[in-house]
Amino acid sequence: MADWNDPRQAQQGFGSVPRAGGDVASRTTFDAGLRKYMLSIYNYMASGILLTGIIAMLTANSGLAYSFASGPMMWIVALSPLAIVFAMSFGMNKFSKGTLQAMYWGFAVLMGLSLSTIFLVYTGASIAVTFFATAGAFAGLSLFGYTTQKDLSGWGSFLIMGVVGLIIASVINIFLQSEALMWAVSFLGVLIFAGLTAYDTQKLKNIYSSVRGTPMMDKVVIMGALNLYLDFINMFLFLLRFMGATRE
Repeated sequence: MADWNDPRQAQQGFGSVPRAGGDVASRTTFDAGLRKYMLSIYNYMASGILLTGIIAMLTANSGLAYSFASGPMMWIVALSPLAIVFAMSFGMNKFSKGTLQAMYWGFAVLMGLSLSTIFLVYTGASIAVTFFATAGAFAGLSLFGYTTQKDLSGWGSFLIMGVVGLIIASVINIFLQSEALMWAVSFLGVLIFAGLTAYDTQKLKNIYSSVRGTPMMDKVVIMGALNLYLDFINMFLFLLRFMGATRE
């Protein structure tokens, strides 16, 4: 997603004469629009996660998950969502709102197929407990990002570097098969995506003032939902390594 600067609200100077009701009305309208904008993002995100969960459970219960656990199909369902994320991110300005919506829902379905394999490894009860723990943590972190007066923009580069480090460490561990490295990656993964949840929420809030009333806002809502979806799912998967009970 493209970065937009957060324009600072002009402060009324000392000794100036306020316009009767003007500033209050403007602020109220802005706040109402911001709440509607953020609610749209959360609705898209929650709907995407719900769709992913339904697809994952149906696929696991049907037995199709076994075909996604190994072989060529494993790589197809694992890499296809990644390809969609890159296409949406780099083609955001080019694609229409309808195209981005279709890609988002397609991404959610493919993620459901990919995540169906966790039901082959972990018990349904432990998956549910981890999901609700993640939902609670996500809600708290997103609320912090929305309400804090602290500028979190400085976290961005550090957190992105952390994600790159996680990917590199995970690839290395495919060959090393180190349990200690696996636990270290999982612990850092939880922390990094927790930080990204707060950071992305504040970033989306700040972007609103730049895109409100423009055709770009609908696209930003979809891309914002995608970002928060990815924060949630990654935090869930890393937490699952700690909280998941493996099947006998």
